[in-house]
Amino acid sequence: MSVHTDPFARAESTARAWLALVGRELGTDDRVLAHRVLRAWLHGVRDRLPVGPAVRFAAQLPVLLRGEFFDGWNPARVPVPGDVAEFCEQFAAEAGIHQSQVADAVTAVGAALDTSCSAGNLGHVLAALPHPLRTLLTPVAGEPVRTGEGNGR
Repeated sequence: MSVHTDPFARAESTARAWLALVGRELGTDDRVLAHRVLRAWLHGVRDRLPVGPAVRFAAQLPVLLRGEFFDGWNPARVPVPGDVAEFCEQFAAEAGIHQSQVADAVTAVGAALDTSCSAGNLGHVLAALPHPLRTLLTPVAGEPVRTGEGNGR
């Protein structure tokens, strides 16, 4: 049995791996940008989900990203009503990107999360959202997310 001197090393390593995957999907090595975009996606989706689906999705996330997901969450005030335009405006502001980049960014994050979560989990999350928003967030525009095996956490 190996002894680790840093009790948070595994959590940090897993979160870094997920963040690197988001960066690859975005086509950037900028971890700060990848983090902002991932956090904006997590918060935007979280706020539009009912409590049950939000909690089930969060259980799939690495512990550090789960903390990001729940940071500032008020379960008594969800799901937040709003249309795709409002989601895109909020997402762009939180991610620090131009609104013209939102569709590609949310699709990239969705693709990264779909690869990392258990099989079908992202599809279940997106199914709890209104159809127009679900269409925006689907990893491959116009196609359902995969139902094969995920890579785990």
